[in-house]
Amino acid sequence: MKMLGPPLVLALLATSCSTTPVAHRVLVQGNGVLAIVEPDGSTSWSTAWGGIHDLHVLESGNVMVQRGAHEVVELDRATGEVVWSYDSATSNGNEGRPVEVHAFQPLENERVMIVESGPARILEVERATGAVVQEVPLVVDRPHPHTDTRLARKLPGGTYLVCHEADGKVREYAGDGAVVWEYEVPLFGRDPSVGHGPEAFGNKVFSALRLPGGNTLIGTGNGHSVLEVTPAGEVVWSVHQDELPGIRLAWVTTLELLPNGNLVIGNCHAGPGQPLLVELDRTTKDVVWTFDRYDTFGNSVPNTQLLDVTGALR
Repeated sequence: MKMLGPPLVLALLATSCSTTPVAHRVLVQGNGVLAIVEPDGSTSWSTAWGGIHDLHVLESGNVMVQRGAHEVVELDRATGEVVWSYDSATSNGNEGRPVEVHAFQPLENERVMIVESGPARILEVERATGAVVQEVPLVVDRPHPHTDTRLARKLPGGTYLVCHEADGKVREYAGDGAVVWEYEVPLFGRDPSVGHGPEAFGNKVFSALRLPGGNTLIGTGNGHSVLEVTPAGEVVWSVHQDELPGIRLAWVTTLELLPNGNLVIGNCHAGPGQPLLVELDRTTKDVVWTFDRYDTFGNSVPNTQLLDVTGALR
């Protein structure tokens, strides 16, 4: 496998109450490369890989990741070989119709959740055979195979939390497709503005995390913000585009809630001089770490995963 160039130094920020710098080991994709960056800034592993919206590190250390618009694969990091794949374009009735996959999730009992934009459905499939063991129809107001969904997760209680990009809504589904909770991301009195960078604006929601207490954290995409909302839809915590000193949020993508309560925010399409990841103390809103690798990974890094943290919610 081709390794990247000389190590670059991570941008580190200390918390306001500690002189010990924070650093993380990061799995990241951008500029046609999937790589692991170590806390000292060196690259310990990399392989050529196209754009993604979702990825997961399995217990084996292998990576479950997108390959192209509609295929999900398991990549053996040691050998670089694909050891499992599921192609929605040719599986379970999708032959000949448009389909894209922007979210997936490894589940228990050797199942994988596949979320199909276009067919507008969630499938749980057997890894061994690709056979469907659960199908959940999705509600889509503005159907399009590229924007029906972004990230989605099956929750411990068995429901599915789905981000509908074009609709600007997060919906929670029961197994029969019934919508049991819905939240429309607000525009806060502003008019939408097209584009992908910090100058754009809208509610093209990318991610949602259900917190243990029942509230939901939402990465609002081109809303440039993170919102915490109650089951009744009340915003009880937020961070907005220009709220963090020296940082401008652009397309807010992934959210990773660490066991210590800190929140890691994906900051996609933010441009040079802005971090790709921001770790925030949720209580104080102090920035405790940033990951700024624009020169290596470019301006489109929609998904990452911290590899040195166990028990994170993402």
